[in-house]
Amino acid sequence: MPSSLYVCLQDDDKIAAFAIDTDTGRLTRQTDLPVAGGPSVLALSPVRQVLYVGHRTRPSISSFRIDQATGGLMFQSSVSLEHAPTFLATDRTGKYLLCAYYQGGYAAVHPLGAEGGVGAPAVERQETAAGAHAIQTDPSNRFDANTGRLTPNSPFRLEPAERVGPRHYCFHPTGDRVYFSNEQGCSVTLYRLDGTAGTLSAVQTVTTLPDGYSARNTCSQIHLTPAGQFLYVGNRGHNSIAAFAVDPATGRLTAIGHVSTEAVPSAFGLDPAGHFLFAAGTASGRLASYRINEETGALTPLATYAVGQRPAAVLATRLGD
Repeated sequence: MPSSLYVCLQDDDKIAAFAIDTDTGRLTRQTDLPVAGGPSVLALSPVRQVLYVGHRTRPSISSFRIDQATGGLMFQSSVSLEHAPTFLATDRTGKYLLCAYYQGGYAAVHPLGAEGGVGAPAVERQETAAGAHAIQTDPSNRFDANTGRLTPNSPFRLEPAERVGPRHYCFHPTGDRVYFSNEQGCSVTLYRLDGTAGTLSAVQTVTTLPDGYSARNTCSQIHLTPAGQFLYVGNRGHNSIAAFAVDPATGRLTAIGHVSTEAVPSAFGLDPAGHFLFAAGTASGRLASYRINEETGALTPLATYAVGQRPAAVLATRLGD
């Protein structure tokens, strides 16, 4: 089944769209879509019909219908914002768009139209603190699905023992495990999710850096393969992708190793099948592709593509039904 890859080029004010060869991982550039306002964040609707774009230099969110035959993008609508969104994710029904605002220090919920389009002001806003970096619902999707309202949990905050700077996170397919990339801690923490109480408890923290590395580094995004076998984290400074094997029984991580990548890999993503990884170099303006070994999770470099100025988001999706 065909797949497309989208890359936000923040300083070029456009989104580059690529076709993915699902056998080889080769990318073919299909189009460059002008998108004003510094496109820098991407999210996908649950049924893969709509692409959501967060704009950094002109704070707003836009939505685009995805042509399921070609991967082309057709503008739907947009909504202006007070602050630039740092992270976008729909709830698991596709009825609401959840947004984290780093500078604003809050999370918000926007209702979505019948066709998945944005346009209405937020129906909910919860103050967090400066640095709100990501937001998602857990597999239960438990919040007020009729109104979009969020209710602070008890406890409302989880304070790690050290100031590691949790940045992004992903849920394991089993649902009771959550992995966080720690931006300043240069590590990954596995938390156990209590599905009833909605609380997290730390299980394991592992470094994303090789032994002996002491230069400046921060972690960026984090992604699991679809079956939850392997996990990857971006290192900005060491300029690498750290790879881990996931124990199927416990969820605990074992380091596989590192692969060098483009300078300042703030954004990367996997193809829908979990066969390939695509990492953008914010500083280099290039996109590097890798094959994921199905047995070991090791990454093999494939090709590098010049994409444009400040690639800030990478997202792949399967086309068709």
